[in-house]
Amino acid sequence: MAKTYRAYLPEQSLLLAPNLRDWLPADHLAYFVGELVEELELGAIESYYEAETRGRPPYHPRLMVKLLVYGYCVGVRSSRKIAQRIDEDIAFRVLAADNRPDFRTISDFRKIHLKALEALFEQTLRLALEAGALQIGRVALDGTKMKANASKHKAMSWKRMRETERRLRREAREILAEAERVDEQEDARWGEWRGDELPAELARRESRLERIREAKKALEQRARERAAAAGKAPQEAAKAQPGEKDQYNFTDPESRIMKGGDGFVQAYNAQAAVEPTCQLIVGQTLTNEANDKRQLAPLVEALERQAGQRPTGVLTDSGYCSEQNLEYLASEDEPEKRINAWVTTQKTKHNEPSPTVPRGRIPQGLTRVERMKRKLCTKDGRKIYARRKAIVEPVFGQIKQARGIRQFLLRGLAKAQGEWALICLTHNVLKMHRLVTS
Repeated sequence: MAKTYRAYLPEQSLLLAPNLRDWLPADHLAYFVGELVEELELGAIESYYEAETRGRPPYHPRLMVKLLVYGYCVGVRSSRKIAQRIDEDIAFRVLAADNRPDFRTISDFRKIHLKALEALFEQTLRLALEAGALQIGRVALDGTKMKANASKHKAMSWKRMRETERRLRREAREILAEAERVDEQEDARWGEWRGDELPAELARRESRLERIREAKKALEQRARERAAAAGKAPQEAAKAQPGEKDQYNFTDPESRIMKGGDGFVQAYNAQAAVEPTCQLIVGQTLTNEANDKRQLAPLVEALERQAGQRPTGVLTDSGYCSEQNLEYLASEDEPEKRINAWVTTQKTKHNEPSPTVPRGRIPQGLTRVERMKRKLCTKDGRKIYARRKAIVEPVFGQIKQARGIRQFLLRGLAKAQGEWALICLTHNVLKMHRLVTS
């Protein structure tokens, strides 16, 4: 007897228009994103379109925000890939309600409304904290190097700039001399030549020279700003010169060469503060400074501004350890702002034996760093600090490994900051969805 199979008729048309919402499970992430975006205030985006009455009606802002938020949640950030998914992926089509914005429309929406999208991080965070009745207590801070949308091979050092500039000038003079010699020969043989054409090789070198000159000016300005920030006198700061190894990237000048997990990369330093209960990112910033020393105070202030609460304690690695940072956390002039700190003072190797617990009274005259070192050697100090790596480090792993977000799509510090806020927003959305469906 022949085997029977379930009916399979790929050519048969549906007799009734299907409800796309019936094609996804009731607890699907797409529905959660849709319901969440409906609760957000999008006045800053809507006012942009309400002021313009010309042209065809635009796609609804909530539709576009839903597509971007869901795309970032599942690691689909390219506007072309989002447009492709609307045609091929049920979840995207459900969110789009069978609308089909093209990739240029999606890309332009993200560029135009990047600051408004960045502000949605705060709205989403406040909703999450209120829904879970969470009070921010002890948080863990850390930074990760996110690749910029630029290659480190498009960077040039101050030393190489000067060498290349001299070489290009010499080559340009040689080309001009050769052109003049050929000109004289042509005049002698063929008569008058128009003479206003710029040789293609000379034009290429002149354009490269111009770009190098602009890069040198930018590096000189950075050196002056760095000297001024270091407290040097204005006259001395005005004479500051870049170091031989100072770099300028021609693709994304605001990014910097940084040491990350994959070696030296062209990157930005993404900062995050994470609370331990749900692993929500409660504060985030982005900088082009490779060192974390100057990022603690800005990150704590961003956390207070974005979450509307001030933490009672912070856990950080040795990258944030300095006398100034510990003094800031102590807030001796404003005791109500004091934050209890567990800041390791030095890097420790894996499986390195714990230091001996100090005994007796704390000696007089110790610096804040020395006092912190003693604090982390105690039994309670080690126990509390050990929680740091289980709070904040998995968050970066979930963003980079699970979602595949290792590099920014947008260029420039301001745009990368907006994209980092969108990445952190969608991390929180995924955490909220997991809590609701678990």
